[in-house]
Amino acid sequence: MQGLIGRKLGMTQVYDGDGRRVAVTAIEVGPCSVVQCKTAERDGYQAVQLGFGEQKEHRVARPRLGRFRKIGAAPRRYLKEFALDNGEEPKAGDSVTVADVFAGVTHVDVVGVTKGRGFQGAVKRHRMGGGRMTHGGHSKRRIGSIGQCSYPARVAKGKRMPGHMGQVRVTVQNLAVVQVRGEDNLLLVRGAVPGPAGAILEVRKALKKAGRTE
Repeated sequence: MQGLIGRKLGMTQVYDGDGRRVAVTAIEVGPCSVVQCKTAERDGYQAVQLGFGEQKEHRVARPRLGRFRKIGAAPRRYLKEFALDNGEEPKAGDSVTVADVFAGVTHVDVVGVTKGRGFQGAVKRHRMGGGRMTHGGHSKRRIGSIGQCSYPARVAKGKRMPGHMGQVRVTVQNLAVVQVRGEDNLLLVRGAVPGPAGAILEVRKALKKAGRTE
């Protein structure tokens, strides 16, 4: 299985085998329930749909609630699909833990939604320098002219301007796995991951990192 669903708990620090202090992000990964298995014969591709996070039955739509009752599992709040490794044949209703997927994995890719910053100016949103901060200056935190000459007489597409900042889907690649604590359902990765504490994340085996498993 290529990944699991997790929840960001926050950042802390641990010491590695050489005694160096490492800043890590603690992610609660799993346990995830196998809700549905996609097959090439029926669906055209092979994958597995996992569920994470408990949910009350009265807050689940009846069609989805019927799926959980069919496999004998408690309703889950978040559902995501992950590709399967060669030879894997999970069954609906199985429980998958962090130790089952990430034991021996050295690097992971983490997908999440960044913090929303609201409406921001160009200086904060795009790190523009702004104008002169001298007395009498009128373009201290403004973007300056955005137009063009009589031709083409319009604002070019993609112009960096003030607007909504944050709350976008971001993938952070090749984060080193520092520790896998299966008894606590914890995965400690080196560095930061998108989103605030409590954010839902997709933790996948690194796609580009060569030799990602021991």
